Formats: sequence, C-alpha cells, structure tokens
Amino acid sequence: MLHPSTISFLKNLAKNNHKDWFEKNRKLYEAAKADYLSFVTIVLHEMKQIDTSLEALEPKQCVFRINRDVRFSKNKEPYKNNMGAHFSMGGKKILTAGYYFHCQPGESFIGGGVWMPMAPELKKIRQEIDYNYSEFNSIIATAKFKKYFNGLDQSAILSRPPKGYEEDNEAINYLKLKSFTAIAPIADEDLTNKNLVKKVITHFEAMKPLINFLNRSLVE
Repeated sequence: MLHPSTISFLKNLAKNNHKDWFEKNRKLYEAAKADYLSFVTIVLHEMKQIDTSLEALEPKQCVFRINRDVRFSKNKEPYKNNMGAHFSMGGKKILTAGYYFHCQPGESFIGGGVWMPMAPELKKIRQEIDYNYSEFNSIIATAKFKKYFNGLDQSAILSRPPKGYEEDNEAINYLKLKSFTAIAPIADEDLTNKNLVKKVITHFEAMKPLINFLNRSLVE
C-alpha cells in the first residue's frame, strides 16, 4: 500500500502547484517519491513472475518525473498532480504496450495498453487487429478481462474508417481507435489499503493477453 502522507502530499500539491511551495516542502516530496518507488518495486517484482518480458526492467525505469514540460502547454503549472508508473519491456522511452498505474487523489486508476501511438505504430496495430480480429475480440470478450475493465477506452476515436479500411469491416469499431487502452478507476481509500498491490497485480494479469497481442504487432 501507499503511505497516507504520500496521498496528502499530492492533495496539497494540487492546491499549491508552484515552485515556492514545492521547494518549501521538498522533504515531503522526497518521502512521497521514495514511498511510491518502493510500491513500484514490489509491483514490478510480482509482475516479473507473470510477464517475463519485464525481466530486464528496473523500478526507476518505470516511474515518471513529477516535473511537467510546459513549453507547449497552456497549463503552466510546473508539477504533475500525480505519480505514474509504466511497466513495459522497453521502459518509458520505447513505444511498447505496457501496464500503467496512476496515483492521483480522486482520479487514480489501473490501466495499460498503448496510448496515442505514432502513425507507423498505429498502422501496425490496426493491421494486426484486422488480420487477427477473432483472436483480438476474444481477448476483449473474456470474462476475466470484462470483470476488471469496461472494454477499451473510446475517448480517442475517428469518425470515419482509417485509410485502407471499409465501414463494413467487422473490426471497424476497434480500427477507428487512436489509442488502445483500458482503465479501471481506484477509490482513494484503496490507495492506502494493504491489498493495493494484490489489486493492481490482479488487474495487470487480466490485461496481459491484450499486452501480448499489441506487442506482437510492435516488436515482432
């Protein structure tokens, strides 16, 4: 589980997202950072027993920096109001499908997949789905996947079929997607519950067949 002080830090940061406050509370940040890394270390250890593609991954390769890149953003807040961790065979810097944990009071979730891939990777994923739709659909339709995730996220989707595909394609609802992710929200009280790691691992395990399918299109 995560320590309550980590959650408190993120709540206070959301209300005081500026450098002066952050520097005055840097010790609290360092403690929260260490707590989150400890949690990520445990999750990664458990996941390596389930997904061997993660064997070479180190905990520090999974976590994201709290500083925001504000150069091209209208939102000039210097820090993220969350702590995220991405578990994938390529780490954070290589585009492969992976598992994701997002800690943000009121907006936490367990998820994974591939978020907004670039055109070449998007083309590969769509082709894999088109060629192997029955397999892909069976993954999304399994009782285990449906128990933990409400299908794939539909927030980024084309209004018309992508180039090279027709509207009557049986996989068209998935081929129109621009991201291939699934998420499950987590209540704040779950973040500090002793069963948090178990909850995360159970969700990730249910997602593994989808991760395997997506990575087959990207790395094979």
